[in-house]
Amino acid sequence: MKSGKLIAALVVAALVAFLLYSTLGAQRVQCRSCAQFNGQRNCATATAATREEAARSAQTTACGTLAQGMAESINCQNSEPVSLSCETK
Repeated sequence: MKSGKLIAALVVAALVAFLLYSTLGAQRVQCRSCAQFNGQRNCATATAATREEAARSAQTTACGTLAQGMAESINCQNSEPVSLSCETK
């Protein structure tokens, strides 16, 4: 009975380790984007597997506090960022 619990604990630990490795391993690019919308400015950082994904995610996050409603959110996300910097991890 004791060895069964040990094996189960090892399997769970291995699964958690694999999930962490696969999730964090995919985050290869980090971008910081600053958006300006409706007279306000906000910056946000995001990580993703590609530069395009990280830049889009950072812009979406930066627009989160600037836009109200779906139409404004879409307009803000589609606008050019005030500044964008990306680095590969």
